[in-house]
Amino acid sequence: MAKETEKQRWQRNFADLLQELRVAQTGVQILFAFLLTLPFSNGFTRATPFQKDVYIIALLSAAAAAAMIISPVAFHRALFRQGRKPELVRFSHHMATGGLAFMLISMVSAVLLITDFVLSRPIAVVLSAITAVWFLALWLVLPFARRNWGEDDIDDEDDDPVVLPGD
Repeated sequence: MAKETEKQRWQRNFADLLQELRVAQTGVQILFAFLLTLPFSNGFTRATPFQKDVYIIALLSAAAAAAMIISPVAFHRALFRQGRKPELVRFSHHMATGGLAFMLISMVSAVLLITDFVLSRPIAVVLSAITAVWFLALWLVLPFARRNWGEDDIDDEDDDPVVLPGD
């Protein structure tokens, strides 16, 4: 198997990142759309001031997540054919990471909003905290704990766009 060139590696990292962003983008757009319609539903008038505050946090963090996850497209358009793939990959990586952080805030806030609406506040807080821990375990703890497992695996070599030269 021929070793890939640095240019090919950046191209592969960018393609991998775009695939990841497609998944995240769909999720954040669905959540954002749901949150945009919520104030127009009949039951929203019964929301408490706390629930409305949580709603605003969920809505604004979903908007921030959408903006950050979609921003690599605009950046790519601006840098198209300028030979700046490394800069694009680094920027896209940072935007994806920030977008996922805002998506986490939005999802946990949405869980808090709904559970606080249908259950007691203490139960809602506990369920939302469990949700946050679950997301953090799957999105942060497990991936970082996994980074050093199977270092001899040939299939995983240089497959992680998180570790970038000069980053």
